[in-house]
Amino acid sequence: MVLILLNLTLSSFSRWSSLLNSTKIFSIFLTGLIFTGCSSLGSGSPAKRSAKLSVGLQKAYSVNSNTANRVAPIIVQTSDRYNLDPLLLAALIRQESSYRSRVTSPAGAIGLTQIMPRFWQSDCPGDLFNESININCGAYILKKYEKNAGSMPVALGHYNVGPTAYNTNRKMKKQGKKYAKQVKAHKSDLKRAL
Repeated sequence: MVLILLNLTLSSFSRWSSLLNSTKIFSIFLTGLIFTGCSSLGSGSPAKRSAKLSVGLQKAYSVNSNTANRVAPIIVQTSDRYNLDPLLLAALIRQESSYRSRVTSPAGAIGLTQIMPRFWQSDCPGDLFNESININCGAYILKKYEKNAGSMPVALGHYNVGPTAYNTNRKMKKQGKKYAKQVKAHKSDLKRAL
């Protein structure tokens, strides 16, 4: 009798475990769906989402219509490619360059996402002033940092000051956290404008 009850208990546990695993898989899938590019701009075609983003860029960040119409499709396509929220990528560009594609920082960072060629040229070959190459490179770097850091806020901090400085220097870590908050605020501004 005890053996029969034990078999029934194990059988029930196996079914519950299988159901739990299915629920976990569904939960992970749903979470991924919520945080992909489709969620923040709707589930329409890339062209429809790009048009919506373009309007948002113009309203939230005062980006001129020609620039907004040109970069919005690149942001949407790149976000889809790297499984990033397009609003986050757009907010990063706002923080880094205010949508000025030819800008160079005193430290030598260039383009919309302010790429440091001496660190990233081998990973991102080509003209980093080219908007498409630059946005793709910025997304690649951010996704790489997210994978290594385990969270987007820390990845944004790494993007700003570099992982070594963030992890070893208290002042740089504070600066990186401040940067992440600024990007988040830009994202919120853009979301309200949509």
